[in-house]
Amino acid sequence: MPILREFHPLRRTLATIAGALSLSACHRAPPADTTPSTSPAARALLLDPANAEFTRPAPPVSRLRFETSKGVFVLELHRDWGPIGADRLYNLARLGYFTDTRFHRVRAAYIAQWGLHGDSAVNAAWKGRYLRDDPPRSRNTRGTFAFSYEGPGRESTRNTQIYVNLADNPRNDAEPFTMLGTVVEGMAVLDSLYSGYGEDAGSGVRQGKQGPLERGGNAYMDREFPKLDRIFRVVIYLH
Repeated sequence: MPILREFHPLRRTLATIAGALSLSACHRAPPADTTPSTSPAARALLLDPANAEFTRPAPPVSRLRFETSKGVFVLELHRDWGPIGADRLYNLARLGYFTDTRFHRVRAAYIAQWGLHGDSAVNAAWKGRYLRDDPPRSRNTRGTFAFSYEGPGRESTRNTQIYVNLADNPRNDAEPFTMLGTVVEGMAVLDSLYSGYGEDAGSGVRQGKQGPLERGGNAYMDREFPKLDRIFRVVIYLH
């Protein structure tokens, strides 16, 4: 399964951020002091959500390999399940948006959520950069994932935050979530993410608690919620 190689002006910079990963490499996460930083060129792109790079069509099927402080998990992304959301998630991953970010909401046997950036300026740039809704595909079974949104009656409010179902959650099926794929490797990693903060570390997009995390970025999260697990980097593979 080859590593996806994108040919665009920032390819070398983004490849440096992502790191060179072998398919046969051990799934142990790197130590925290080797976490890649965002280069000035990559940061400039993240500060420009209107850039056409964020609208590239995702492949029909791709795999997003997340290296975290607890190990590796892999999301299989299906574009035909929801092309608008799939394109957004694919490009956020491809362009390094999730590099050095935190799992800010983890509830054991319920969901794990991430997608707030560690740089407050990037959070400000993406504030309100909503997607149109895809047709709902709301079957919240264990291992499925989708963009969160602002709640019933708030159409087209998906942005950058993703959640994975850590259990079957049929209570959420009545809402118009669009599942974009499934976890194909590393569910035990997701199950092991630190959940002791519950809803206190920012919670979801509906609860109105995320402002301090958005404005403070990683510095705030690491000071106030130091046990939050981290995403070191994401690498995309064609499937």
